[in-house]
Amino acid sequence: QVQLVESGGGLVQAGGSLRLSCAGSGGTFRTYFMGWFRQVPGKEREFVATHGWMAGSAIYADSVKGRCTISRDNTNDSVYLHMNNLNSEDTAVYYCAVGTIGTRESTINYWGRGTQVTVSS
Repeated sequence: QVQLVESGGGLVQAGGSLRLSCAGSGGTFRTYFMGWFRQVPGKEREFVATHGWMAGSAIYADSVKGRCTISRDNTNDSVYLHMNNLNSEDTAVYYCAVGTIGTRESTINYWGRGTQVTVSS
């Protein structure tokens, strides 16, 4: 049974940085993209970033491009999201997502439970 466990969320001041981690277990992730979506109450889940098995296969949403770096550790089936220069619009629940394409919610096979990120002004 595949499990994705996120960690690293919390409260951060505007302009600050945060690093999210997601550890996968119970499955084979080689053929999947591993990444992140986020959701604000009352809004649809939004793609943030994803990373394929191969190095250099990162994809970012325009809203975070230049401020976020996604990395993947294939030996530990883990994916990380380092976010810089955070602002209030980054406040959301961040979900680890594993899927065949990774950028669209309909292609996600597995979800984590989410971790809250709150940016205070």
